[in-house]
Amino acid sequence: SETPNSYIVKTFDVTDTKAAVEKLEELTSELGGLDLLILSSGTGDINDKLDFEIEKQTIDTNVLGFTAIADWAFNYFDKNKTGHLVAITSIAGLRGSRQSTSYNATKSYQINYLEGLRQRANKTKLPIFITDIRPGFVDTDMAKGDKLFWVSPADKAARQIYNAIKKRRKIAYITKRWLLIAIVLKLLPAWIYDKI
Repeated sequence: SETPNSYIVKTFDVTDTKAAVEKLEELTSELGGLDLLILSSGTGDINDKLDFEIEKQTIDTNVLGFTAIADWAFNYFDKNKTGHLVAITSIAGLRGSRQSTSYNATKSYQINYLEGLRQRANKTKLPIFITDIRPGFVDTDMAKGDKLFWVSPADKAARQIYNAIKKRRKIAYITKRWLLIAIVLKLLPAWIYDKI
């Protein structure tokens, strides 16, 4: 059962980076501090026609909004000498895509940005943890397209994400079998990948 006033709800649009950071500061103040931030905002659409407005929306959310929140969190944890930033990226960030070009590119940005933050955290020698959650297909509204394979039920994905956070994993593929696809994607030569 829920305890009255045991949680606080705030909503904000990460593409309005200034307002988003202000809301995050408000929320942190109301909570009396912050030791874990899970950054799961993201968007992406199949964009066969390369409609710039779709690409821009994806970039505004997945790059600008993501960076504003990730930077704020890292600086907050650095100032407080501890913390855990978790971000939901995607296995899509490992290679490009002709159908969702900006989505894959922005997820690659997030993966590399988190790696940079992890290096910064290691350099500080403080207990600041960075976890990169890389889901494959999960049965949610974000899973778009026909003939998707290895689609995970949302509850199974949630359990694996929770466990990865508890263990402070650096990188976690959700579900775990997507690690196999990640290895193949990284090793697959461009001349083969381009034909897929």
